[in-house]
Amino acid sequence: FPPLPITVVMTSGGRQQTIINSLCNIKLRHIILSVLGIFILYSSRVAQHTNKINKNNMMKMGSSFTSVASTAFNMPKIGLGTLGLDPTEAKTTINEALSLGYRLFDCAPVYFNENDIGDAFHEATTGVPRSDVFITSKLAGPFHRAEHVEPALRKTLNDLRLGYLDLFLVHWPVAFKYVDFDPSIRGWDNEDIDDSEGGKNIDPTVSLRDTWHAMESLVDKGLVKHIGVANFPVMLLHDMLSYSRIPPAVNQVEIHPYNQQPTLLEYCNSRNITVQAYSPLGTPGFKESDEPHILSDPVLNEMARSKGITVAQLCLQWSLQRGCSVIAKSSNIRHLEENLLVNHKNEFVSGAVQLSSDEMDKIAALDRGYRFFRPEEWW
Repeated sequence: FPPLPITVVMTSGGRQQTIINSLCNIKLRHIILSVLGIFILYSSRVAQHTNKINKNNMMKMGSSFTSVASTAFNMPKIGLGTLGLDPTEAKTTINEALSLGYRLFDCAPVYFNENDIGDAFHEATTGVPRSDVFITSKLAGPFHRAEHVEPALRKTLNDLRLGYLDLFLVHWPVAFKYVDFDPSIRGWDNEDIDDSEGGKNIDPTVSLRDTWHAMESLVDKGLVKHIGVANFPVMLLHDMLSYSRIPPAVNQVEIHPYNQQPTLLEYCNSRNITVQAYSPLGTPGFKESDEPHILSDPVLNEMARSKGITVAQLCLQWSLQRGCSVIAKSSNIRHLEENLLVNHKNEFVSGAVQLSSDEMDKIAALDRGYRFFRPEEWW
């Protein structure tokens, strides 16, 4: 340890008296060494704590969080849909999507693949932290009664191997009769939760108001960050806003050039409800042979060719320019890239490729109110 500096003291007479006291020096050294030791120990503890936090933030997608506070709504504009995602393709598709930059994943119990998607999240090798990913799931019809809402959510969390959801939606505004399940078992043994049996399983005694208040309690408990609805028309939204303590953050509905829903979009925008478009490309993998094929529409194809983009990219950009976020499904890596609009046309994301007012008007003229998902035919 180096010699201590000489201490200089001024006397009342103005003379300087040099005080050199070796004993005092020794005591001062001990004090300085003690203080320095405490500082080093504290710095080491802080560094260890910081490293632990950083490590936890980089843990796999399966990291468990007991609760999370509701935060400002910040949802990615483009997400990956998982309806029809084959369980055997889940791990590859999720990993590729994360690598490409997807940060929004849309799930649901009635897609019957949440346990496989949960395994894919847990085993993802991309190093993307859970906090950077926005995960949505939905409340299935048999669990609308207030006492069944939270158990149904916890079942979804267990299947997805997550501690919380970023967004939880009421999937359809129709309640089914309750279907019992074992909360300790991941996945579903059958598809009873999606079977209305020709309408016989619809339960008209369940109040949507009670369902929504139970949804609100999930936010209070920190199990979900945000709540919303799907497939809700204007009148149901209007009624819900009259009794909701936490208004719906999202209304996820079928929107594409053949089913544009301008009135619903205008209403939601005026009430600060984000409209999320599902089937923005018109469900090419699920449509019947006699149904229209949006990706083959001559107007859309001519417009896409003139801009050097695909029809899929055109449809997605159209939705984005209308103020919607979009959910598009694919397990094909080329389509995943196209749907995210990043492929070889990165300028498309930055706004270099935009649809003009005339082009938006031409697409508006294609609206025919055609829905590919028609639950009234199933129920």
